[in-house]
Amino acid sequence: MSFMEATGHRRIAVYRTPLDKAPSWRIRAGEIDPVLAQSFSVSARCGCFMQAARRLNLKATVLRKQLAQLEAQLQCALFSPSDNGVVLSRDGLQLQSQLIALAHERDLPVIQQPLVRLAVAESILHDILGRDLVALLRRNASVRLDIISLDSELSLQAVSADVVVWLASADTPLPGPSFAISEPRRLALLDYLPHIAKRYSRVASRPDSLDDLADFLLVQWQHDRQVENFRPWNQLVDQRLAGVVQLHSYELMLEMVRCSACIGLLPGYMSRFDRGLIGLPELFGQSMQRQVWMAVNADSAGEAQVQRLVELVQNTFNERREWFEG
Repeated sequence: MSFMEATGHRRIAVYRTPLDKAPSWRIRAGEIDPVLAQSFSVSARCGCFMQAARRLNLKATVLRKQLAQLEAQLQCALFSPSDNGVVLSRDGLQLQSQLIALAHERDLPVIQQPLVRLAVAESILHDILGRDLVALLRRNASVRLDIISLDSELSLQAVSADVVVWLASADTPLPGPSFAISEPRRLALLDYLPHIAKRYSRVASRPDSLDDLADFLLVQWQHDRQVENFRPWNQLVDQRLAGVVQLHSYELMLEMVRCSACIGLLPGYMSRFDRGLIGLPELFGQSMQRQVWMAVNADSAGEAQVQRLVELVQNTFNERREWFEG
């Protein structure tokens, strides 16, 4: 065969790049359920699953299930293991950028949380309800809660709230709030006793009569001066020419009893709240008592958030029932 022999026409194969059949991240982001998208976005923004769960008012296990569902749907890992909290993977960064880009295009409603107002007697807020309210906020970071401290009958009359917890004389809830309320319910009966820190008073030297108080410093919360049921204690304080400290802060008064060898009038449950304190029941022959009452604003009593707050207060007192007995 001659090398110059003409050959037939040859077809040249055209090179084709492989097609990526996976949809773009923008399309994939637009198809994600809004609830899952929000769970991912908040987790990425907070950098902590626990904080994201609080922000979304979810249990952490529920949030992790939602994120696992999203990863299964997208068939990729959105987070990478790290010692410094939550770190987005390369795919997670892609998804986050697309969700941010789509944020203005999506019509995601912003759910406004209702404002719930809780008014509480200052001593009850500090000693009994404070810890459970903190736990509530740890579980639900999106709550809108206005906590008002009541330190006098005047503040009780002036306050406007959804739930009110106050102290009154031992036989009636009056005077109560000035606005329309539901039927008041009694939460507890409190006995009040002079208290002293154990470390400043040995058993043999603890005072057991009013005459023994001459060598002790007395501390009084100013609010208690207006309480008729505390007349025996108030008369003792008023008769003092020296060795008396008057305070407008309940917390500071309590701290002085703990740390300054002072004797102060405190609720009988205080030795359970702080085991470093002990009551002195022998000093007064007359009992000094007050009752804790709760009522709900008649206009907002049916709201779910208000009802949950009422249940929290009631459950707290039920759990501490032994504090108020005996």
